[in-house]
Amino acid sequence: MDLLQLGSYTFSSRLILGTGKFSNSTVMLDAVRASGAQLVTVALRRFNREQSEDDLFGPLLTLEGITLMPNTSGASTAAEAVRAAHIARELSGSPFIKVEIHPNPQHLMPDPIETFEASRILAKEGFLVMPYIAADPVLAKRLEEVGCASVMPLGSAIGSGQGLATSEMLNIIIRESGIPVIVDAGLRSPSEAAHAMEMGCAAVLVNSAVAAAGNPPAMAEAFAEAVVAGRKAIRAGLMEKSGSAVATSPLTFLGTL
Repeated sequence: MDLLQLGSYTFSSRLILGTGKFSNSTVMLDAVRASGAQLVTVALRRFNREQSEDDLFGPLLTLEGITLMPNTSGASTAAEAVRAAHIARELSGSPFIKVEIHPNPQHLMPDPIETFEASRILAKEGFLVMPYIAADPVLAKRLEEVGCASVMPLGSAIGSGQGLATSEMLNIIIRESGIPVIVDAGLRSPSEAAHAMEMGCAAVLVNSAVAAAGNPPAMAEAFAEAVVAGRKAIRAGLMEKSGSAVATSPLTFLGTL
């Protein structure tokens, strides 16, 4: 069976779902179910025992077969991210942590220096670290060397829906990586998820494209099907590209009328 391996964990689904931006928790939970996702990311700030309408940890933990991957969204320094990771592990019981550090709220680009430092510390402490990064091949390799379970380069700016704008750099990261490469951020359509898988990504993480869809559960299902199709395609072996037309049938005329 073709499983996604992250640390000692295995998953049959290669679609990871984010839980922000949904209109309400009921729609979010329906989308998670429809997606078939087994790894779901949720911000630490969405744990709220006092106001149940703001709490996502509790409802998500009721879903069978779901592993939580808390994220450090909102952290602007490595120290803040490390502190958030410890709290998240205590609350969720999950060893996964998505390191997400973007100090500038205008462009929300991940801080490479703070991300590296937080990831280095957390990997040493036994977390399964999944850092969200720009599509930087050098940084991706350094994160692999300090023990991250995967790298999660962006396809384009978070929430932008601009697709795989970083595809050239993603190809380099995929080619040189010894750990799973998971595209995170910027995808808008299922076809882009399929393309990411055809490029060789191990998985994709989607949030806004599902949450902002007209029918989030239906869109979650569409992304799930696209990820499966893209994975099947690369495993089947895509044909080589050609710079010119190549006939699929003989063009020589045989015989006469």
